[in-house]
Amino acid sequence: MDDDRVAYEPVSVKDVLAEMKDTAELLIDLSYSAVLFGSDAIAEEVLDLESQMEVLHLKARMSLLLAARNPSDAESLAPVLAVVGAAEKISDAAGDIAKVVLEDIGLPEAMRAALPEAIEAIERASVVSGSKYADRTLGEVTLETETGVRVIAVRRNGEWLLNPGPETALRAADVVILRGPREGLSEVYETMTDETYVPPDPPEAPSQDLERAVDSIVLMKNMSELAVDLAYGSVLFDSEPVAEEVLELEAEVDALQSRFEAWVLRAASRTDDPVNLRGLVQLGRATEVISDAALEISEGVLRGIGTHPVVAAAVEESDEVIVRFTVDPDSRLAGRTLGDAAVKTETGMRVIAVRHTGRESRRTGREGSDWVVSPGATTEIEAGDVLLAKGTRTGADRLADLVGE
Repeated sequence: MDDDRVAYEPVSVKDVLAEMKDTAELLIDLSYSAVLFGSDAIAEEVLDLESQMEVLHLKARMSLLLAARNPSDAESLAPVLAVVGAAEKISDAAGDIAKVVLEDIGLPEAMRAALPEAIEAIERASVVSGSKYADRTLGEVTLETETGVRVIAVRRNGEWLLNPGPETALRAADVVILRGPREGLSEVYETMTDETYVPPDPPEAPSQDLERAVDSIVLMKNMSELAVDLAYGSVLFDSEPVAEEVLELEAEVDALQSRFEAWVLRAASRTDDPVNLRGLVQLGRATEVISDAALEISEGVLRGIGTHPVVAAAVEESDEVIVRFTVDPDSRLAGRTLGDAAVKTETGMRVIAVRHTGRESRRTGREGSDWVVSPGATTEIEAGDVLLAKGTRTGADRLADLVGE
């Protein structure tokens, strides 16, 4: 038991918060991938990361408790504590999702059929000695440029590296988490492991009985992930309008949760073994917790307390950065749609929100500015619009060039 104790040590709250954010986002990706592929190995990685998050949570709380010396400090640090607690809730929810796989809790094949459209492809690989990737940096192998595949995490000797960059070297026996297109993943996996890549068997199409329940939970997952992205964006830019979008998304997920439960109960009455739906119920409950955690992240902004500088700095320095750009009149993006400009393809960045200026607001009906959350390929961009986007620092530089900043 002594080895599990966590003693106080001086740490940078900013660094701990950045690591918690990166860990929470990675946990979401890995937990749903474990369900999609029925992978015990990926699910085990989730539980390993969840244990790491518990240590980070304790370290952050210790540092914050020591930093609060008076009521004024307590007021300014309260939103920071909320961000810390929210990351821990996301971690717990991801662990519950992973246990659906590890504990063989019932989950209909309809769920696996629907998830491929809802998540990016993720794979776990071990670097073998002799691989062309071994003992070389990510910058040297230009992995993302050549294959479209990005290394999002590395586990080495039981320790996680959540912010691998061009200078990060891969070593033999490293466990690497990859994300990217299926074709690129196949190539990288075989080169990295010296094993033949075997993609998961395609599941059967969703049954009619469960189709609506599955559609609801996939939508809940997408909305919860978007809420987390927007929540971190709201604290980074101290933006109350973005925080209000998080509030709306959380309310919509709550409503979807109620409908989801109703559809599961109806499906159970037409299923030979309703016990097989337990995993679906647990998945829905965990997904709803993630949206609740997103609201906690942005709560300080909503209540007018503002963003503590340490939180903004942590979000800015985390693995996947969130950026805000204003479209220049001379930008190649002005007057085009996101699809026409191939923003995702050209930059690798995912635009999570657009604020249109000089247009009628859907909230007030008056001319002003309005946010479009989760814009699609047909979303038109004009000069003066503000983009919130998420991705790598390299991708952020490409997007800056595209918008003219």
